[in-house]
Parts: sequence; C-alpha cells; structure tokens
Amino acid sequence: MGKTIAEKIISEHAGKEVSAGEFVVANVDLAYIHDGTGPLAVRQMKEMGLEKVYDTEKALVFLDHASPCPRQELANAHQMLREFASRTGATLYDVGRGICHQIVVESFASPGDLIVGADSHTTTAGGLGAFATGMGSTDVAVAMALGRTWLRVPETIRIQASGRFPPGVYSKDLILHIIGQIKAKGAVYKALEFTGEAVADMPLPERLTMANMAIEAGAKAGLFPTDDETRRFLEEMGRGEDFRPIASDDDARFQKTLKIDVSSLAPTLSVPHFVDNVKTIDEIGEVKVDQVFIGTCTNGRLKDFHIAKEMLEGRQVSPGTRLIIIPASQRIYLEGARDGTWEALATAGGLVNSPGCGPCVGVHQGVLADGDVCVSTQNRNFKGRMGNPNAFIYLASPAVAAATAIKGKIADPREFF
Repeated sequence: MGKTIAEKIISEHAGKEVSAGEFVVANVDLAYIHDGTGPLAVRQMKEMGLEKVYDTEKALVFLDHASPCPRQELANAHQMLREFASRTGATLYDVGRGICHQIVVESFASPGDLIVGADSHTTTAGGLGAFATGMGSTDVAVAMALGRTWLRVPETIRIQASGRFPPGVYSKDLILHIIGQIKAKGAVYKALEFTGEAVADMPLPERLTMANMAIEAGAKAGLFPTDDETRRFLEEMGRGEDFRPIASDDDARFQKTLKIDVSSLAPTLSVPHFVDNVKTIDEIGEVKVDQVFIGTCTNGRLKDFHIAKEMLEGRQVSPGTRLIIIPASQRIYLEGARDGTWEALATAGGLVNSPGCGPCVGVHQGVLADGDVCVSTQNRNFKGRMGNPNAFIYLASPAVAAATAIKGKIADPREFF
C-alpha cells in the first residue's frame, strides 16, 4: 500500500515505516517558540532540568507577537527570552525581524522536514511540503532540548481543487470555502493534503495561506506536494539545494476526498465570531467598516500587498475607515520599500507598520473599540481576538480588504478587476 505525504515524512523521521493511526517518536528538523508561548516553554525546560537546546541553529526564538512591546509585562517576557537565547545559544529573532511562521518558510523549512512550533499556525510550512504542526509549550520545550517529539500519524483528507480562479478570487477564498464546508472540527487531527490543477497553478504565497489556515478546520497539518513552483521559491530564498520532490503515492489511502471547482468560487468571508461561519460576498449585505487590516502570517506577503496596491493606486481610503498595513517579515518590508508598495499604500491613506503580528492578537497596533467592525486578512475572528470582545471581525482576502478600504463598507473586489 502506498503512502501519503504525511506518512512518508513521519516514516523518515521515525526511522521506520509507519501508517496512519500509529503513535511514534520522531526526530525533528526544527523547533520554535515565540513571545506568546515561549515563557511557558522556558519555565518548563527549567522544571525538567533541561539546560541546553539540541541544536542552536534549529532551536529558534521569535519576538513577534508584541513587536515592539506595548506593555511592561510583555517587555519582561521579551527580556526572559533574550536571556534564554543568550544562555542556551538558541537562535533569536528579535523585534522587527518578522513573524515566526514567515521567517521559517523563508529561511528554514524544506520539503520533507518535520517541524514543531509552539503556535497552532506552524502548519504554514506545509505549503513547502514540510510536515509542520503546532504543539503545546511543554512538548515544544522537550523538542527544543532533545530534538525529538511524539505524535500520532494522522489520517489524510485529500482536497482536489480543479479549474481556474476567477478574477478577484484567491486561495484565501478557497480555504474559507473549505472550512465552511467541513467546519472547525471537520479535520481534527487529520492532515489536509491539497492537490489538483488549481493547486498546481497556485503561486507559493497562496499555498502558504491555505496551509496556514488548515488548523482552522482542526487539521494537524496542511500539506502541498512539491513542484517547480516550490523549487522557484526556494531558489528565490537562496536555498534551491533544499528542494526535493515529495508527493503521495498513487495508491495511497486517504480517509476521504473533497472535490472543488475553483472557477465557481466567489469572494468569501468568515463572519463573526467563528471561522467556519462562512458567507460569500453576495450574502453579506451592507456592512460599514471601521478598520481594515492587511497582514499577518496568513496574508502578509508581498503578493498580498501588490494586490492591494493595484486596487488602491489612484484611489483613497474611505473617510472614517482606517487601513493598517503590516508585512510579515523584514525581507518583505525591504522588498516593498524598494518597489514602491508602501509609498503607494501610504499615499492612498494606509498606515504602514514594522514587521510583526500587529493587531491580530489584540495587544497593540490596532486594538478595536466597542462596536468597531474590522475586515482583516488574518486567520481567526473569535470574540475578543483583536483585543475587544465587543468588536466584530470579518476574515477576507487582501482583495476584499482593499475593496472594503476604498468603499468604507464590505465590498466586492471583482468590480476592480
């Protein structure tokens, strides 16, 4: 019997052939924490008597969720993590370098890797064909110290996406559509594997968006087979030698297959207060919007900002609507500065901030007021997610976000294409 991508990668790292449903101990290629989860991991390592990391270049610490610090207690947490990195030799990415998941795909993740992070959106690296999964701080602390972890080999749900995306429709619309179909618990502890002609044509940044949000359906990992687009991205990052072909075998066993023709998709949003509460733009009605946020580990890549730039050039953000722009990494920040993206967005009335998570986690750079409505390109819209349980968050693509910023209300991007 053939194997899925998940079974192949875990087999390699467990040192034996494994199948879905088995519990294994496996070597990890990378383990990382950030300023939200890191302090607990550091304390757990100390309690377990673990004084060192297994590999100083593969144990990473990121200061990205509150970057730069807005409050004293968060500054103290940063201080703790800086001291931990200095003491153990773990590689530190300080404030302004960017979001952990984006830096991992730029500089570390490779096809066939097994990666664990103390954050649920570690799944992002699955867009490069890596088995990347979020774990609790204690499990990641052990992985950072010992270079090993335990897990159950997940069954795989295959998503076959055919057709071509219509103008103004992107992978964010597709993944929201999928989550709306299978719901938040529809893939709990499963791997989602994305295939089909629409996936083969999909640029790598859009694959990362889908892998990032696999966890919103409960998935353990979101996986893409590798191809020339994977190779191209790795070469662009200066890591072309890390490419390897990886795909499920023709006779691999999938738990089920979901088929979707993307040519029939419309711009899609997740409406308050759950990610699987999904509607198309035509079902939304008129909703005045106070804030638009384009960024995060989900849609904070240069391609996302280029979409917004194309739509906003020669136009202005609607009076009464705030547009916040935050790139996901320093690399993206510098590229956007060189090609005029930030100038164009700022000229249109947008506010460009330094790389990091920004208002996504609700601690700074755009906390919402009571009754505020925000359209955001992030991955979660739970009550209180952006710092105020009395606000309302709609999740959408950068195209919907840009159209909304122009109109001052939730708007259909298709009229701009």
